[in-house]
Amino acid sequence: MFSTPPLNPVALDLGPLEIHWYGIIIAAGMLLGFYIANREADRRGLPEGMFMDLMFYIIIFSIIGARLYYVVFQWEYYSRNLVDIIMINEGGMAIHGGLIGGFLAGFIFCRVKGYSFFQVADIAAPSLILGQAIGRWGNFMNQEAHGGEVTRGFLESLKLPEFIINQMYIDGAYYHPTFLYESLWNLLGFVILMLLRPKLKIGQTMLLYLIYYSAGRFFIEGMRTDSLMIGDVLRTAQVISIVLIAAAVVIWIYREMKYDLPKYGNVHGIYGKAGRTGKQRGGQSAPSQKVKNRNQKNSNQNNRNKKNKNRKKGR
Repeated sequence: MFSTPPLNPVALDLGPLEIHWYGIIIAAGMLLGFYIANREADRRGLPEGMFMDLMFYIIIFSIIGARLYYVVFQWEYYSRNLVDIIMINEGGMAIHGGLIGGFLAGFIFCRVKGYSFFQVADIAAPSLILGQAIGRWGNFMNQEAHGGEVTRGFLESLKLPEFIINQMYIDGAYYHPTFLYESLWNLLGFVILMLLRPKLKIGQTMLLYLIYYSAGRFFIEGMRTDSLMIGDVLRTAQVISIVLIAAAVVIWIYREMKYDLPKYGNVHGIYGKAGRTGKQRGGQSAPSQKVKNRNQKNSNQNNRNKKNKNRKKGR
């Protein structure tokens, strides 16, 4: 059987420098995600340029996290090929590592600047999952992140375009296009998050993103043949997915029980410390314990002053 040659993963060959489609597609996903998040931040009344500053750190930390995560679980190879660690244009980026790096950067940024991490994460969540949907096509160009072996007839039964079927022909066999399954799952997730976000409470859009993405990743990861492994039994991505789902559910329940949070769509401007200091309504920050103590002290002092005045009158 004759098959069309696979698509060239190199977009531009400049002699000593090759620009791969993988890097271009990842960058395109990041830029589109930033554009959508930045527009939403402006619409929500956050300071101008805030998301530009934030995305600078998120992109750097995400790339470093995604690469380090992959390298750690492939250390047997990279320990003998140290130069390859920086060759990110050729693939080898783990999404979970990117999420860890990105969330860490976002949390630190919000703490330093005084923003609500949950509000900012809600703004970014749809952009994250959209960027992931686009980024999977970088795996397609590299003929990686695929599933087990299938027949051409199976791929044709899915009504896939010919260029996808041809690209799934690797080393004499056809494979499950798991990159496509995850890309479509994430694209659907983007639509769901965009529709539900105005109705969800502060922080719940981000938590729903973690639950939704992790659920899809858990099942799709089970079909892949190139999974990073913990030992020889556990697939790393599946373990991380379960942990993220459990953590997101616990945080959701905790915040629902402890705080009376406003809906995302009802908050305009910086949400500040709402949801972090106590039960509250309407998005207003609950008074801290220090403020309560100061108010109580002032009240006691006023009562003493009144008693002294009454004693003087009695004389």
